Amino acid sequence: MEFNLKEIFTAGMILFAVIDIVGSVPIIVDLRKKVGHVQSEKATIVACALMIAFLFIGESILNLIGIDVNSFAVAGAFILFFLAIEMILGIQLYKDDAPETAAIVPIAFPLIAGAGTMTTLLSMKSEFETQNIIAAVVINSIIVYAVLKSTKLIERVLGNQGIAVIRKIFGVILLAIAVKLFTANIQNLF
Repeated sequence: MEFNLKEIFTAGMILFAVIDIVGSVPIIVDLRKKVGHVQSEKATIVACALMIAFLFIGESILNLIGIDVNSFAVAGAFILFFLAIEMILGIQLYKDDAPETAAIVPIAFPLIAGAGTMTTLLSMKSEFETQNIIAAVVINSIIVYAVLKSTKLIERVLGNQGIAVIRKIFGVILLAIAVKLFTANIQNLF
């Protein structure tokens, strides 16, 4: 079991773009206004546990219900595509009911460890060693925690325009990841 810094960095950047915690700051700020306190520790731990668990048992769950990884990855590419479109164009395609508390739902799942993240984790298994993906998940979880704890400061420093620019940049990166994920897996379906 050997850690590869390049793989950890690459997997970490991919997860960072997919999770898009900085781009989610406006959503978190809005949730904070609606429900008061956001449970940062609980949300981070649950999201990290979900991601690591899905990395190990996700493929088995898919096999149990008769879905192969390539089909799941192509479906995930569509989800990433639409998430990227939302980020780039500033529109909302998915509307959810307002939550009563903000920790596990909607922050841990689906905001951090959503379908796009799960799909990305499964697709990365073919490219990276498992220990490097886990390291990337843990590093991203630390970043998520730091961002959740400092959303007020980030909002003050970046302002609405700064957050909007960062969201669009990560939207384009996410769109490129969606295209790569789609093209890499669609061939294996036929």
